Amino acid sequence: MSINRREFLKRSLTITMAGATLLNSGTVAHAIDKPDTSIYSTGNTANERNWKLWVEKAKTLPSVQYGVLVDTTLCIGCRRCEWACNEWNKNPNKPIKEYEASVNQQKSVFDSVRRTHAGNFTVVNRYISSKDGKPIYVKKQCMHCYDPGCLSSCFVDAYRKTKIGPVLHNASVCIGCRYCMVACPFDVPAYEYYAPLNPQITKCTFCFDRISQGSVPACVEICPAGVLTFGKRDELIKIAHERIGNNPEKYVDHVYGEHEVGGTSWLYLSSVPFQEIGLRMDVGKTPVPKLTKGYLLGVKMFEIVGAWPLVFGAYYAISKSRKKAHAGHETSAKTEGEIHGGKH
Repeated sequence: MSINRREFLKRSLTITMAGATLLNSGTVAHAIDKPDTSIYSTGNTANERNWKLWVEKAKTLPSVQYGVLVDTTLCIGCRRCEWACNEWNKNPNKPIKEYEASVNQQKSVFDSVRRTHAGNFTVVNRYISSKDGKPIYVKKQCMHCYDPGCLSSCFVDAYRKTKIGPVLHNASVCIGCRYCMVACPFDVPAYEYYAPLNPQITKCTFCFDRISQGSVPACVEICPAGVLTFGKRDELIKIAHERIGNNPEKYVDHVYGEHEVGGTSWLYLSSVPFQEIGLRMDVGKTPVPKLTKGYLLGVKMFEIVGAWPLVFGAYYAISKSRKKAHAGHETSAKTEGEIHGGKH
């Protein structure tokens, strides 16, 4: 990546402006008018230009925590959400009909469980219900945790948790260490292995450029089955519990993401135990950063206290070695001069 030592140190030691809020309007909605996104470059939503625009836009918006409720009992596996996500973010894409055809193909992407990757910020997987043997389709994307593990693991401050929900990644300061990939309990951040010259970490942005303009995420807007409900997180939780209460035989009595890892912006309902549809139940309720706080503090202290002595120690050793070599060269030259002088 095109970043020199001076710039790296500057960026590493400077906390980037962050924080975001959203329009204090409306309750739950499936789709509203499309926003004016002319100020954004959606060809690469992780670039530095967008990062600055997002931060500036966020400062003008009131604080409201938003989220998406995913009702997996309604998903038909059309994968239109995948198409819309790729289309909006200018990721590699194909005709929408090819996505829709997957559900009826004998051999399709549903034959294996997929994870998100650099070219797909969201994927839909198929599981078989333990209740009736029927397929269950589940959308996967960044969960946008309240207290993200990816953020706490990043020592160059490339991540920011906004007050409206989205967890954003700033590729312009990312050095590609991939610690965030290890720290995420949901295996979301992806690395552009196919771009060796300038690889980036990529992930779902929660369509911050759309919701900050008053719209809904692209995947929510295109969903034909009402699987995805966008709105204020606290209202979504109420809706989720109401659905469970009204249909106790249909749903597991739990809203996934309400408390997992301290809470997430994306919430799930299911008719079968969540571990059967690829959602981990072993993550607990404690935010990831709190589990690793002591260790991460130790790492930070090493960076601040331990790294510099090592740098100066290495510099001293190299300087000493050079001086010794230089002194040896001068001694050798002097001796040679004396020998030649003696011959005269």
